[in-house]
Amino acid sequence: MNKNTFFVLLKIFITFSIPVNNAVYANTNDTPPSLEEMYTQIGYKSVEEAVKEYENHLKKDLTLPLKMPSLAFTLQVGRFEEDKKYDINDSLDVHFMSDKLPENHFTITVRPLKNKFDFKDRGSQKVFTLNNGEKAIYFEHQIFNFLVFEKDNWQYMFGIDKRVSKKVTPDILVEIANSIDYKSQ
Repeated sequence: MNKNTFFVLLKIFITFSIPVNNAVYANTNDTPPSLEEMYTQIGYKSVEEAVKEYENHLKKDLTLPLKMPSLAFTLQVGRFEEDKKYDINDSLDVHFMSDKLPENHFTITVRPLKNKFDFKDRGSQKVFTLNNGEKAIYFEHQIFNFLVFEKDNWQYMFGIDKRVSKKVTPDILVEIANSIDYKSQ
């Protein structure tokens, strides 16, 4: 290939390789779904609806904590997950979140005590005693820190985003656990 042909091909290659117009056009109606829409699409609903569905399925009343972390939440959703295959992993998952502050994320997972998960060997743990004398296990995980305890034939697991763990300490999670009062039912 002679020199002139090489330079002509190089020029053509460069011309078509470099975009002439770097503008990106988007439809202004193409907005991403809200946090609530995303959770609704995967089966979440209001906390009250999810709790009622869970109670109806298990034919047992459930009490959630009266106290919550002192964080700003813009969304509260829940989902009852039924284990139709094995009938041992039914659970209720509740999320308290903020669409403005993603680190403000508190979760509550509840399952029947007869199908509880064992967390005794999960990393470094601290043990706390609740007002009812039951033990609660606190441990840190990759993204969330957890407090797991048993109350009135339920296993509760609270999760708090690690980014706010200095604001929502293990002691605060224990206070939240102690706010579940079955005597008032």
